[in-house]
Amino acid sequence: MTTPLQEHERCRQEIDLLFLIGRTLNQSTDVREVVDPVLRVLAQSWGMLRGTLTILNRHSREIFIEVAYGLSSEELHRGRYQLGEGVTGKVVACGEPMIVPRITDEPKFLNRTRARERLDHQNISFICVPVKFGSEVIGALSIDKEFQKGRAFDEDVRILSIIASMIARSVQIHQSIHEERLLQEENERLQNELKDKFRPANMVAHSKSMQEVFDMMERVSRTDTTVFIAGESGVGKELVAAAIHYNSPRADKPFIKLNCAALPENLIESELFGHEKGAFTGAFAAQKGRFELAHEGTIFLDEIGELSPSTQVKLLRVLQEKEIERLGAGRSVKVDVRVIAATNKNLETMVEQGGFRQDLYYRLNVFPLRIPPLRERKTDIMPLADHFVEKYSRKMGFRIKRITTAAIDMIMAYHWPGNVRELENAMERAVLLSTDDVIHSYHLPPSLQTAESSGTGIQGTLNLILNNVERDIIIDALKSSRGNAARAAQMLGITERILGLRIKKYQIDPRRFK
Repeated sequence: MTTPLQEHERCRQEIDLLFLIGRTLNQSTDVREVVDPVLRVLAQSWGMLRGTLTILNRHSREIFIEVAYGLSSEELHRGRYQLGEGVTGKVVACGEPMIVPRITDEPKFLNRTRARERLDHQNISFICVPVKFGSEVIGALSIDKEFQKGRAFDEDVRILSIIASMIARSVQIHQSIHEERLLQEENERLQNELKDKFRPANMVAHSKSMQEVFDMMERVSRTDTTVFIAGESGVGKELVAAAIHYNSPRADKPFIKLNCAALPENLIESELFGHEKGAFTGAFAAQKGRFELAHEGTIFLDEIGELSPSTQVKLLRVLQEKEIERLGAGRSVKVDVRVIAATNKNLETMVEQGGFRQDLYYRLNVFPLRIPPLRERKTDIMPLADHFVEKYSRKMGFRIKRITTAAIDMIMAYHWPGNVRELENAMERAVLLSTDDVIHSYHLPPSLQTAESSGTGIQGTLNLILNNVERDIIIDALKSSRGNAARAAQMLGITERILGLRIKKYQIDPRRFK
């Protein structure tokens, strides 16, 4: 039991300690400049052996040591915990202090820093309290003290909790700055990856026609010029649009995509230009459109030929005036957006037929790029096939070593109506079906199979095959006319006499179809 004199001395020491810490806090808001002197004061005046401030990264949910006393830099770096892991992780997770009278008796104590390996664990007590900013736990403050049998820790926890609340503001500022820096670094890393990924030199294409496309892309990327990309479905128009954006001065700004064929007409305008609350049934809140989201960046409008006439008029106004008007709004919003449009349709023909506005076409067709279909650049087929095999082998954990000659012949002989997209799908399927680290011809889709490879070679002579086809056509006509030979002959564009001769030749009974 303590005497009044001892209690008075304890209170005086406590006030002195908090005064020293408060004076330190007034000198700086930098968490290292604040906490490092605090830990030194605790070591000199309070019998602390080691102390650490750990901070929670709210994005990764990892807890790391930011400031420490009595730890080497290597030991400090090792002090990382997941939320709920060990004593420190549990304190941050539950927001309540934890006392470990003797660390050898606590299985949750991980000694992740290994700072105590050179010491007698039986003589160490560990106290950890949460650091809270408002109701949010943002870290933990922990100390080692010399073990004393029968020691009460209530006062230690109380003092440590007061100190934790005093440094909480500095810790919160540091936490926000640290997370913002990590996000910025991650954003820069991703931006660099995107630039590398969409650099023409890294795009798989060796044909002369594609090299010409790459040269044009490089020229136009440095500008804000509107680009119009034409090409069949599956040639990689979106990839080209992304490459232009990520190699442009707008690379660190948004790249917003919209497939104009993927949305019904009554929603496309809302998606493009946004809407105000109550603009239509179901508009419960105001929403920005793709043009606003792409401000200072690039918008890619795929399948532009699918836009309705009314939407074409509004898009033309955006391109001319550089401003949009949300549905239900009475004011315009200025937007700085580079437009890249694409289609697999012939817009010139659509303009001639009245299906697409001529003035909008000329606004979009400032810098045209035509992506040739795969059948026009045969030299790109096998490099692309190899690229996709490697990609899906890595993704599926396989080790495909080669493509057989028979499979290569089939790949090169096919006309690829679906272009690069169809080739990629075929290679993904082949990798999945391979059981011996080799792509064989029978791993390719049925559409690529030749008559010889599939065992479905031509059976019979040409005359026999033609006779069978003619017989099937006559039977179909008789079915449609319900056995009426005159009507069947009219449908086939031949005389009734000739049809009668054919019916007799093939021994067909028209009465079967009445």
